[in-house]
Amino acid sequence: MKKKRYIAGALVLVQMLLGLGMGNVWAKTAESEDEPKQLYAQSAVLMDADNGRILFGKEAEVIRPNASTTKILTCILALESEAGERVICVSRNAASQPKVRLGMKEGEKFYLRDLLYSLMLESHNDSAVAIAEAVEGTVEKFADRMNQKAREIGCENTHFITPNGLDASDKDGIHGTTAADLAAIMRYCITQSPEKERFLEITQTREYTFGDVEGKRKFFCRNHNAFLNMMDGALSGKTGFTNDAGYCYVGALREKNRTLIVTLLACGWPNHKSYKWSDTRKLMEYGLLAYAPYYIWKDPGKMNLLAENAVNEESPWKRTKKVKVAVREDSGFQMLLKEGEQVTVKKRIEENVKAPVTQGQAVGEMEYFLNGEKIASYQIEACESVKKRSFFWCLKCVMEWLCF
Repeated sequence: MKKKRYIAGALVLVQMLLGLGMGNVWAKTAESEDEPKQLYAQSAVLMDADNGRILFGKEAEVIRPNASTTKILTCILALESEAGERVICVSRNAASQPKVRLGMKEGEKFYLRDLLYSLMLESHNDSAVAIAEAVEGTVEKFADRMNQKAREIGCENTHFITPNGLDASDKDGIHGTTAADLAAIMRYCITQSPEKERFLEITQTREYTFGDVEGKRKFFCRNHNAFLNMMDGALSGKTGFTNDAGYCYVGALREKNRTLIVTLLACGWPNHKSYKWSDTRKLMEYGLLAYAPYYIWKDPGKMNLLAENAVNEESPWKRTKKVKVAVREDSGFQMLLKEGEQVTVKKRIEENVKAPVTQGQAVGEMEYFLNGEKIASYQIEACESVKKRSFFWCLKCVMEWLCF
């Protein structure tokens, strides 16, 4: 704990120094740190990818069609299925998908790993269906898996019907999601999935060439995510467009020790293809200027609790024993905070417990709050084990005392 206090003190000093520097930036760009007020997108979200906190939202919970941004979930599910080396035989259903399409023919064979580049770089609709059928057998079963995965991620307002994001509807509603849910899916893809590095590798690839398994045809894919060339730290992204959805986008940026995600739904219709890039830059710059990373941790000080009916080796006649308790060594975290935001900490610890007590047993909690909402919590744990005082232990003590 002593070592940890030194580390915490050093971090506080660093924060003070950073705060002075950031204060100058704020002073020079006072207008830039204000929340964006004029966005083209009907729905938009700026998210801190490290913890999922929404830093800015515009109609963030409104369900809308989301076009080919759907394909980020298709891609990550395919990667997690470990089907990369699988050979796909193209079905009539896959080959008949509308533009934008690779142009595969029924009966042709491809490696699934190659079609992931077709999916994410060129947004080919036929590749999406071929991938879905290879992973789950049918588009319908793959859509079920997509919706199950979305729920696991925490998306409560997402309903996907197709793996490519084409406009569709069924008895449960339209194919669509919210800006908040789409950001959560992107967060999973780039920070939480066991295949996150492979996902980033694919979505960062600028050009890719491949052929069918038999080598009869060659295909060339170019990445259409212009954001990769717009800002330093641009990490990943996926565009989308349908008649119902309009232009959509989900993108991520990593700058030093912070990662931001932007999602845009209904961001204009033809001829306003560039609106999504304007909104993306505006939101990313707002996040970088208005929010700074801070290490959040509070030293709880020395803590003890009283164990009742406990074995006390030092004073056998006492029926209680003080037990040292502490928070885990990793009980700190980083988050982005805006100027004026403060994290409050509450310490909750039991006054006493009944023996036995085991080392590591939870006896309380350190809770961190921002704007009244709990953002993190860490257990306060016993640092030692304490046995329960029993008749036989007392008898043993008496016998030892008499023999002495």
